[in-house]
Amino acid sequence: MTPQDRSILSSYDFKRSAVRLGYSAMVIALIAVALSMLYPFGITVFSSLKSKQEIYVFPPTFWPRTFVWSNYKEGMQYIHLLRAFWNTALIFAGNAFFSLFVVGFASFGLSQLKVPFRRSVTFYFMSSLMIPSATYLIPNFLNLQSLGLLDSDWALWLPAGANAFYILLLRSFMDGINKELFAAARIDGASDLRCFFRIALPLSVPVLSTLLILSFSSTWNDWFWTSLVFATPNKYPIAALVYHNIIQSLNIPWNVKFSILTLVMIPPLVFFLVFQKNIVHGLNVSGVKG
Repeated sequence: MTPQDRSILSSYDFKRSAVRLGYSAMVIALIAVALSMLYPFGITVFSSLKSKQEIYVFPPTFWPRTFVWSNYKEGMQYIHLLRAFWNTALIFAGNAFFSLFVVGFASFGLSQLKVPFRRSVTFYFMSSLMIPSATYLIPNFLNLQSLGLLDSDWALWLPAGANAFYILLLRSFMDGINKELFAAARIDGASDLRCFFRIALPLSVPVLSTLLILSFSSTWNDWFWTSLVFATPNKYPIAALVYHNIIQSLNIPWNVKFSILTLVMIPPLVFFLVFQKNIVHGLNVSGVKG
């Protein structure tokens, strides 16, 4: 067995009964957690294929007796998914732009430039993570209202450039970039802006991809803030549209509601399954120094 194949527990460790017992307990706990997290997804998918009568049967059934695929066709009559998808994609594009450049410039400045009171600024960003988001919800709304940005995508794009968690995560990664690279570039006449675009940005692709994935997840799932800033229903992203037109509706049968929720649930699941390695890798490398 090579050192790379050697895990925390070897075959020799499993000869001990205490190790086997502890390992079995951890596996059982992991399976229980996985099942508890998969159960809501299973309920949503299988309930979307049930008939209206079977939804209200007691005791409830997990597996549908008959698969009613027409629920999905009926659900399309209550919601305009393509328009909501486009609105969500437009919001994500703006969030990605501001997250990439504004957060990137701030992280680069705190990491590689001689910014006055750099430690105090970093501590300020870190302390802001301890403040509940509900406390600055009304001030943000009033600021956007005074600027005349309500009912526009700018109400979502501008706050994306002030994400303290993204700044600290990217700064932590840039702290690990060898400073001699920037010193050599400055000797050759490169400006700080050129160092950012030619050195820091290309080397930060792993963590930047993680930030974009996290931004997509928050954009897709955000319904509360979008419901506040948007007054025009045609501008709603997918989460706000589902909340107002589906969740709050009393006229739509529950099996049809579950069919719409299943369709909305598929894109982020596929997105995460495809890019899960980027998420784990980006979070890992952001914590490695040197």
